[in-house]
Amino acid sequence: MKINHNMSAMIANNQLQINENGLSTSIERLSSGLKLNHASDDAAGVAIATKMRAQIKGLDQASQNASDGISVVETTDGALQEVTNMLQRMRELSVQAANSGVYSQEDQEAIQAEIDSLTEEIGRISRDTEFNTKKLLDGSLDQRVYTNSRSISKIDISDSVASANYEITMTKDARQAVIFGDTVSTTTNPPIPAGVISINGVEVEITEGQDMDSVFQSLREAAEKAEVNLFAVDVNDTNVSNLDGKAEDAGYTPADFKPGNRLVMVSDRYGSSAEIKITTTNDDLTTYLGLPHSAIVKGIDAELELGDGFSKQASYTCDGTEVSITDRNGFKITFEAGVGTAGTTYRDLDTQAAEGTSENNVQSSTTTGTPTKDLNFEVTDIGTMTLQIGANEDQVMEVRIPSISPELLGIDQINVCTITGADRAITSYDKAIAKVSESRSRLGAFQNRLEHAVASLDATEENMTAALSRIEDVDMASEMSTYTQYTVLQQAATAVLAQANDIPQQALQLLQ
Repeated sequence: MKINHNMSAMIANNQLQINENGLSTSIERLSSGLKLNHASDDAAGVAIATKMRAQIKGLDQASQNASDGISVVETTDGALQEVTNMLQRMRELSVQAANSGVYSQEDQEAIQAEIDSLTEEIGRISRDTEFNTKKLLDGSLDQRVYTNSRSISKIDISDSVASANYEITMTKDARQAVIFGDTVSTTTNPPIPAGVISINGVEVEITEGQDMDSVFQSLREAAEKAEVNLFAVDVNDTNVSNLDGKAEDAGYTPADFKPGNRLVMVSDRYGSSAEIKITTTNDDLTTYLGLPHSAIVKGIDAELELGDGFSKQASYTCDGTEVSITDRNGFKITFEAGVGTAGTTYRDLDTQAAEGTSENNVQSSTTTGTPTKDLNFEVTDIGTMTLQIGANEDQVMEVRIPSISPELLGIDQINVCTITGADRAITSYDKAIAKVSESRSRLGAFQNRLEHAVASLDATEENMTAALSRIEDVDMASEMSTYTQYTVLQQAATAVLAQANDIPQQALQLLQ
């Protein structure tokens, strides 16, 4: 028997401490509901749970991000719905204006006034539609394309155009149709002959002896309706190799209309679809005004060559200054090649006589020489709206929202008051409606994808939370059994310790 070291008490005390620690751990788990309260509880489990918790929080935020993206798309689609409604109305007005046999010029001007107002509203929607102060329809959320020429505008690319450099060589600029007349008669005796002059089907009746100012006014008004710019040039401005005026005037410098000067007709539009057709009923009248008796002159389209970046299957079409390049799998690049893109000037034009009018100069749009301009289109991923729809890096979705400005829709120059303006307006609005519908279809696809993304993120978050719960959360039933076990053990250890502490006292009996 030993009294200095009560081993029984020490053993009972150690077990009591073990039971107390176990009971404390069980109480902590029961009160917190967590199986892992300290890293020491399960080092590997804590590491896994920490990563899973970060993933779950990321998934929750990604779901909110995707929902915000849906709100952006819905806001944009609502604006495009109104644009579609306005385009439908403008097309309806164009069909009405095309019924020119019923409506007067004043009626057509009233129709044009409503079209102009609706066009301005489309422009305002394009500029002002916002979500959280971010512009949506001004093109700032579309892919950026950079070129090395300021004369290139209205660039539009399809989703199939990859980010890369595309090289083009412009070989010819688009031109208007141009008629350059002879000198206006300087004699007043005999007076101006009577006759009818037709410009693109718009007739002007000239009476005998009519004064020159009223003749010019009548011709100018008819030409305007016929989509032709009519003006006079100085008699000395006869050499087309020295033209340096504005592009809309085909390089000529307008001057006062007076005897001895020349009349010039320039089509408003560019390309092979631009035409000036002039006929007169009196040869004496045409000679007096220096105009051809009969002539049909057309403009020319731009021409180019495709270079690096395009496949051998790529092809292009030109309609005046508008260029469209297409390839397989929906590849499409369209842009406007402004006058002078190829480096040609009106000094490069020559002069030829129209058929049957050898006495009258009709300026052709044929260019001379071989001017070229190398263009580079750098298509980038810059500009698109990036949505973080995943919990980890680079789990993003790119959303393109193109501009719907009147310029890019091709409806900024609509004039239903001209001879063919209403007919061409119908086609232009059909294209604009198709373009807006394409944008809305793309946005609808984005929205459907985002809605599925939200559902997927929410389901993943739910499943990962369940997995985290299996790692972190305590099984209350099992832990209550553990708690009861340690409670009983602690009571038993306490009782045994009390008995063990009495053992040294038995040594006193040996001293009696």
